[in-house]
Amino acid sequence: MLQTLVALLAAAALAVPLSRRAGFGSVLGYLVAGIVIGPAGLRLVTDVDQIAHVAELGVIMLLFLIGLELRPARLWVMRRAVFGLGSAQVLASAAALATLAHLAGLAWTGATVLGIGLALSSTAIVLPMLGERDLLATRAGRDGFAVLLFQDLAFIPLAALVPVLGGATLPTGVPWWEVAKGTAGILVILVGGRFVLNPAFRLIGGARTPEVFTILSLLTVAGTAALADAAGLSMSLGAFMAGVLLSESEYRHELQADIEPFEGLLLGFFFISVGMAANVGMAWRDPLPILAAVTCLLAAKIAVGFGLARIAGQSNVDATRFALALPQGSEFSFVLFAAAVAVGALDALEAEIATLVIALSMVATPLIFALSERFLIPRLSTPAAPDFDEIVADGSPVILCGFGRVGQIVGRVLRMQGIKFTALERDLGQVDVVRRFGTKVYYGDPARPQLLHAAGAAQARLLVVAIDDMEEAIRVADTARRNFPNLTILSRARNRRHVHLLMDRSIPAVRDTFHSSLKLAEMALTTLDIPQEQAHRAVELFQAHDETNLAASHAFYRDEARMLQNVKEASDELASLLEADRPGSTPTP
Repeated sequence: MLQTLVALLAAAALAVPLSRRAGFGSVLGYLVAGIVIGPAGLRLVTDVDQIAHVAELGVIMLLFLIGLELRPARLWVMRRAVFGLGSAQVLASAAALATLAHLAGLAWTGATVLGIGLALSSTAIVLPMLGERDLLATRAGRDGFAVLLFQDLAFIPLAALVPVLGGATLPTGVPWWEVAKGTAGILVILVGGRFVLNPAFRLIGGARTPEVFTILSLLTVAGTAALADAAGLSMSLGAFMAGVLLSESEYRHELQADIEPFEGLLLGFFFISVGMAANVGMAWRDPLPILAAVTCLLAAKIAVGFGLARIAGQSNVDATRFALALPQGSEFSFVLFAAAVAVGALDALEAEIATLVIALSMVATPLIFALSERFLIPRLSTPAAPDFDEIVADGSPVILCGFGRVGQIVGRVLRMQGIKFTALERDLGQVDVVRRFGTKVYYGDPARPQLLHAAGAAQARLLVVAIDDMEEAIRVADTARRNFPNLTILSRARNRRHVHLLMDRSIPAVRDTFHSSLKLAEMALTTLDIPQEQAHRAVELFQAHDETNLAASHAFYRDEARMLQNVKEASDELASLLEADRPGSTPTP
């Protein structure tokens, strides 16, 4: 077992960073790692089932964490997307894929099972893939999650339908025992989540006993999953319900912090087990039919997803992301196909081919999605907007480039003093927001000489660069210095390197968070009962030393080795200064 664990960790440690660095995300790295070390590769790990059973906990924990992020009120708001878009996606995809399978030569029974199984998408693939790119809060991310949630809800009735397709007779009456078990399981989770879990966490003293809190956190996830499983429900659904019930708990953040490390590791093992389970040898022996099947699966689900997303009112960008996130098969499909083989609804060879197709679709999806984000989405995202607004120069002595948090404060102070300014902003959304509050700001790219000229740069006295992007800010400063040498330029700086780049151009700069951080540090010292005068003196010493060191390091800021040495020397020097300035200290001769 130890050798298996070493192989799993080593494969993940090598493959995942390479995949992320290439821009394809971590999921693809895990899948490839599984193929390499599994039975079809180096055979470092052969007992795939053992790993898969443990790794399923990763999917369960993922659903629990998602539930923690959702309030019940938000779930109610999502009901139309869950049951409307979710049901439409499953039914339309299943119909299209079943038809394609029948045209490929399968009987309608087997084709229907394949259509239903392949219509499902992988929660474990989609949500981390969207989360890595901060897309879960977008319309595409929200609707994608709604569809996945519906699929989790629909899995149990779909699994119950499989024996009927295999020729089993329908029950003559309502299966009250199964209904009662499912209802009882849901009630136990609901009541326990509301009336038992929070008091239990309070009883152990919250997060003040970390190891017990972690144990109870894991018990909550595993226990609700086990309850759901015993009731004949999806284990992931049980964990998700528990997460939603705890989403308004005062311990939500501690729960998230405790579960996330386990979830990340086990979810990675899950993807590795999927890669190991893929019968890659079959693909090598007969590649064209397998490739055709994967292509048909991806194309059909992408087409259905894009069409439904547009009908639901998504933009081209969101519809593209929605469709390209959901074309793979699901981890639940493996369960459906195994059940179908057991009752004779699907041939064993057909199920093995379908399993390989699902695994390959899981490998292909992160690759396709990453390529679309790099090449397709930027083209679709290009706004059909003018190059810049028509500006009527009014002789303002100041031009503000960037009218976000920093630019707006500068502008308000100037307005208080009765000084007119012309504000330029390249973010069209920001322009719309600011204009709604009655402030006059022009849309355009201030790095373009034509825009600066139209804004009156030839007559203005001062240009303030308040843009948060370092490269863009440097480009604006260079354009202004080259075309309007009469202008005095002041700039906001994101970090020390930005300051050094501005020093190269003899442009005064103010670091974004430097002065606010100093003020916060002084407040922290006084809160800890350090006298106000001593706290103020310590902050003054730090500021003077830091600004002196910043200016001195400008001479070699491009030399990484010198900069690293300088950081250590500056830290030691600052420590000595603060020690010498401490009340009651004896100066070092």
